[in-house]
Amino acid sequence: MIVLFGLRLCRVAHLERQNVPMNTKLLGINTKLIHAGQTPDWTGAVTVPIYQTSTFAFHSAKHGASLFAGEQDGYIYTRIGNPTVHALEENVAELEGGCGGIATSSGMGAVCTVYLGLLESGAHVVSTASVYGPSRGLLENDFSRFGVESSYVDTSDLDQVRQAMRSNTKLVYIETPSNPSMKVSDIAQIADIAHAGGALLVVDNTFASPYLQNPIALGADVVLHSVTKFINGHADVVGGIIVAKEKSLYKRLRKTMIMSGCNMDPHQAFLVLRGLKTLGIRVERAQQNAMKIAHWLEEQPEIETVLYVGLETHPEHELAKRQMKGFGTMISFELRGGLEAGCAMMDAVRLATLAVSLGGVETLIEHPASMTHAGLAREDRQAAGITDGLVRYSVGIEDVEDLIADLRTALNAIPQTADARRSRIMSEAGAR
Repeated sequence: MIVLFGLRLCRVAHLERQNVPMNTKLLGINTKLIHAGQTPDWTGAVTVPIYQTSTFAFHSAKHGASLFAGEQDGYIYTRIGNPTVHALEENVAELEGGCGGIATSSGMGAVCTVYLGLLESGAHVVSTASVYGPSRGLLENDFSRFGVESSYVDTSDLDQVRQAMRSNTKLVYIETPSNPSMKVSDIAQIADIAHAGGALLVVDNTFASPYLQNPIALGADVVLHSVTKFINGHADVVGGIIVAKEKSLYKRLRKTMIMSGCNMDPHQAFLVLRGLKTLGIRVERAQQNAMKIAHWLEEQPEIETVLYVGLETHPEHELAKRQMKGFGTMISFELRGGLEAGCAMMDAVRLATLAVSLGGVETLIEHPASMTHAGLAREDRQAAGITDGLVRYSVGIEDVEDLIADLRTALNAIPQTADARRSRIMSEAGAR
């Protein structure tokens, strides 16, 4: 009896110890990926449980009233907050160095929440010209109807950013590296420009992930991600997240998310938390592959241009070295045969999957001009560096030799390449 009682006391003490939040702020990033924001519940569960509930019971009428008044922390309704979702929000907020995170049902839900929360009629936005197509389309086609103006410039050129600023500029919204032109913008310098003009700086950090780049540490006010991409990393969840530097901004944006109803579902959050734990090892492996593939592509006669920030030939390579902790996994390249060559190549790949999205364990290939950025006018695409022959390649964690062999086979399928190869073979046979 005494032994059983002692064991019970040990179990209670263990659970109490486990429920004390761990201070992970001074730990390494791979440790944070696994432990930040995640406190096991009273059962001792090692992973954060899925709190698949729409609403939460109050202890009393007074308790419910105090929660609604914001006098106590707690949960009311999953659109407002949920323990599983909160664990993800806290984790990414710590990774990005912000005061709080706001998880949304999609990446575009995060973008829309930022626009709704920070813009008003008469406001002006300066944005990266080659920003993700729907992020630009939302401003140009929808927010313009409510009196919001927007300008799109090459934000890797600081003079263009300065010249685009107006007295009514409220937001500078950049994506770096940009999608799909791979331009790198100087976050710290643009933060100074934005703040000098009375504007906030928002950075879409999807292409880099918090593992490789932390915009808030460089002066950004808000950072956002499509967690569909690197943060989740397994092509099975759609979601977004916003991290704010200051509490006032966080509260403002959280209220916007709650009122617009684009909250993340608890099961989504559970899957993203699971994917997030391996972000570091996934990115490390994939960017090793990307560097090898980028160098190999540079040597291929069918390739006109290779855009990868890890190459010394990239215009912003030195900036990327200073601003990022690694060069990432995204490559864009231009084929000499233009659109026709690109289509032939993409139809011939077998290991790489012809699909949009990026940042997963699998390698994906797509054609921005006809897919992710098809909503932009052709002249706007051209001005942003998104040519008709540009191919976007998201490198996965497969064996790099297999990926290169797949690319070589696909390049051989381009009509001009096949004809040239046949001519060479016939010429050599004649010489013999």
